[in-house]
Amino acid sequence: MIWRGLVLAGLLTASGLASARVTLPMLDAKQIKASCDQALAVGQARANALTTRQGNILLDWDRTAASVETAVGPIYVLAYVHPDKAVRDAGEACIVAYTQFETSLYQNEALYQRVQAVEPADAIDRKFKQDLLNAFADSGVSLPPAKRERAAAILTEIQSLSQQFARNIRENDQTLSFSGAQLAGLPATYLEQRGVEPGGTLTVGFDSPDYAPFMRSARDEGARQRYYTAFNRRGGAANLELLDRIVQLRYEYAQLHDLASFSDFVLKRRMVGGPARLERFLDEVGAVTRDAEAGDVERLRAMKAKDLGKPLEAVTLQQWDRSYYIEQYRQQTAKIDQEALRAYFPSLAVRDWILAVTEGQYSVRFVPADVPVWHEDVTYYDVVDARSGELLSGIYLDLFPRDGKYKHAAAFPVRGASRAQDRLPISVLVTNFDRQGLTQSEVETFFHEFGHGVHGVLSRTRYVSQAGTSVERDFVEAPSQMFEEWARRPESLALLQQFCSGCPQLDAEQIERLDVARRLASGMRYARQHLYASYDFALYRGKPQPAMDVWKQMTAATPYGYAPETQFPGAFSHIAGSYASGYYGYMWSEAIALDMLSAFGASVINPQVGQRFRTLILARGSERPAGEMVQDFLGRPPSNTAFFEEVRGQRSAITR
Repeated sequence: MIWRGLVLAGLLTASGLASARVTLPMLDAKQIKASCDQALAVGQARANALTTRQGNILLDWDRTAASVETAVGPIYVLAYVHPDKAVRDAGEACIVAYTQFETSLYQNEALYQRVQAVEPADAIDRKFKQDLLNAFADSGVSLPPAKRERAAAILTEIQSLSQQFARNIRENDQTLSFSGAQLAGLPATYLEQRGVEPGGTLTVGFDSPDYAPFMRSARDEGARQRYYTAFNRRGGAANLELLDRIVQLRYEYAQLHDLASFSDFVLKRRMVGGPARLERFLDEVGAVTRDAEAGDVERLRAMKAKDLGKPLEAVTLQQWDRSYYIEQYRQQTAKIDQEALRAYFPSLAVRDWILAVTEGQYSVRFVPADVPVWHEDVTYYDVVDARSGELLSGIYLDLFPRDGKYKHAAAFPVRGASRAQDRLPISVLVTNFDRQGLTQSEVETFFHEFGHGVHGVLSRTRYVSQAGTSVERDFVEAPSQMFEEWARRPESLALLQQFCSGCPQLDAEQIERLDVARRLASGMRYARQHLYASYDFALYRGKPQPAMDVWKQMTAATPYGYAPETQFPGAFSHIAGSYASGYYGYMWSEAIALDMLSAFGASVINPQVGQRFRTLILARGSERPAGEMVQDFLGRPPSNTAFFEEVRGQRSAITR
């Protein structure tokens, strides 16, 4: 997941590489408020001056935007990761104030006229001008005054409600306890790490290292149901109310722009182009996933019937059975135990391995440096060009869970590049991994999120607004989804041993079985993604409906039905945030990602192609439309063939 944030601030430090290094300053709650207030006041004054200043408005705009982001960027990321709640709260207040500032900027008619009058010097300027005009239009600059005022109020309220929605999940401190037969099947290492003695009681929360292994391993169906239900209620009834309000506000916002739905408003700026094309795409994916899912469900249902000693017709596969029986299926078919894989993939060794793979692929070096951080778990690296020795950027890694921290995995593009200002980018990678080791899917998640970070730190755009992951939302996942393949291929997996000499080593047969395990039950996995995308689209495609009513109706039509007492929409932070009417982008961009892999040939260890990808895709940000960049990289129009093979479980990562 890419978190659309603001731009990170910088402090100049010592000599050598450090002389040009830009790092995140540590701020307390009072400093956040003071810094935010001052930055927005100065930004407003500079914006007002732009309405009359002569000269290059695009360059002046870039300077003004970057000056505000320099102060607000650190505040943005600290609002989601800082251990101190007071700092997080102050950060959230600043983000709301920034939303108000940004809206007023893009509703300024005089600025709009200045941008309209620009004569672009080249294609990059032409694209930047159009991006700005789109932002003005989307913010309501051409609306009548009363509607423009209402648009500004709606955007501010949505920002505040979305933050509250995420906070309710992030700060949920509920725990559950299990004991006796409820612990059957759970790995000994899982229990030992949590201090559970034989015959003792296990207490768990909602962080991924607690939840995911439990759902994969607990044999007691009642325990799985209880944990699944609580996990899917963690946003509470309050979040359902917030989501309904957010959906209503977004519909009203589209109506202000004389559009039928929020989907019409959003999708016109995406690769997909509009709701009609998205409907066709979802229909195409649905036709493939239905058959693939049906086969998977029947296989797992048969396993459950055998476990229970009941006839097949008397057994239903429930939502809380999915992870458990998929894991049993993988163990029986591919002889792969995900929990046992943690010994092969120690977390810090995987971190160093990913850094090395990225270095070889994109001709860079990651140089650790001792800089101020917001928690002792956080590490920082200078990113240096391997050929020239030039300092390119910096990246922070915040890998392990803690109270109050953002609960998912995401990359925060907190500082964008600007060649016009010699501005270095920085990304912050935030995950919640087990400290001891990772499973197969967690390794892929690490590569995925690191791919987002690389997209940010290797950006070389002229203007900060077009840096890194500022691309179309339905393309933004593609570079990261492509990078997941490096977690699967024998040639890249072979490099892991360099960073974990005492670890068991995967041999060719085990790697083959990992690939088989990954593909098992792929129909169920993609059917779930299709459901999420279809639900998101249904919420925002027409007039608002209660989010839970829509969810119950749609899940009732699945092979598992609606899970009683669950409230999944209240925990679906993507669609309360910036992925609203955009969740389909995960599948849309994966189709592009799997197609782009074809350029690497038989081996993904291909620095020549990696350099082309860095130059044509990563460095360019949104200076060009994504479709044009992809076609240039491939040398042909993109194809969905590899994606549909992946959905059916037919695409192997092992080249022969």
